[in-house]
Amino acid sequence: MLAVGKAAWRMAQAAQQALGKQISAGLVVTKYGHREGPLDGIEIIEAGHPVPDENSVRAAQRALLLTQNLTAQDTVLLLISGGGSALFELPRIELDELQHITQRLLASGADITEINTVRKRLSAVKGGRLAAHCAPAHVEALLLSDVLGDKPDTIASGLSAVDATAGDSALPIAERYKLPLSTQARACLAQPLPQALPHVHNRVIGGVSILCRHAAEACAALGYRVEILTESLCCTARDAGIFLANIAQHYAGRGEKRAFLAGGETVVRLTGHGKGGRNQELALAAAEGLRGLAGAAVFSVGSDGTDGPTDAAGGYVDGSTYDTLRAQGISIPQVLADNDAYHALRACGGLIVTGATGTNVNDLSVLLIEN
Repeated sequence: MLAVGKAAWRMAQAAQQALGKQISAGLVVTKYGHREGPLDGIEIIEAGHPVPDENSVRAAQRALLLTQNLTAQDTVLLLISGGGSALFELPRIELDELQHITQRLLASGADITEINTVRKRLSAVKGGRLAAHCAPAHVEALLLSDVLGDKPDTIASGLSAVDATAGDSALPIAERYKLPLSTQARACLAQPLPQALPHVHNRVIGGVSILCRHAAEACAALGYRVEILTESLCCTARDAGIFLANIAQHYAGRGEKRAFLAGGETVVRLTGHGKGGRNQELALAAAEGLRGLAGAAVFSVGSDGTDGPTDAAGGYVDGSTYDTLRAQGISIPQVLADNDAYHALRACGGLIVTGATGTNVNDLSVLLIEN
């Protein structure tokens, strides 16, 4: 059993409870702070996210050792969740160059499919290469999706799946975002990935649609009339926040409790040097549009409990947030320009802090209207 991702510990625990001694050996690779205790007979490695580190490399090396010399009578249970792209890595270039490329992509506003298209070609374990290493053993892969469309070749950069763009080069993406590339990295981006993995069975067992459905049920139980706007939110965080505030302006004051939900993953373009994450930026961007609206609130959270490189899952704003911050001399436009939503939300009590949740199925943004 090999479990990789932010939900790896919980998935491995469930598998161990279900399979018991059928698991002959195991490895869990998860984010720092996501380990919830020992698992009998299972090695656990915590590693870096969203940028890979030395422990990410050590984890991949241990996994390859665990799965070497398998036979057709063996089965590898591969449990994959979001975050695996950084947590589990064996780079085909120098680690420091990969780290720099990853940081540049994350800051550029590139979407997760573009980022992973580049990362899998620079890796010796992604783009189906880990699964290929396990042959001829059967690989049963269960995936929790944190990407739009629930594509196995994008989740954790496709540890177990043939890449949908296997015949294409990733060089156009690198050129679009002006990535500085060594000669070796440029060669890797131009090379093809494995074309077929007949010994692998991929099954997506959870994703943002389930998150939205359960959120809708929770809102309905509280008396809200619920509308799921989308399960594939994909735009800048600021645009999403402004859009939810515009909806609030249209429906507030009509005497009806309404809940509008959006699941997906927005992007942030870094223009400053502050602290925050896409969910915090989305919430704060809604504050000006909510100003003065009684009974209207927007909150947005990452389902894994961490939003960007912070200890918060996301943020909350309502009709009073804008004036509360202005009274403290805090300008929301300036804060957003510096990508410093974390400190602004902390100043007005708007940070949502849950700790690690043990899962990872994208983000949830919610507009609530009380009347």
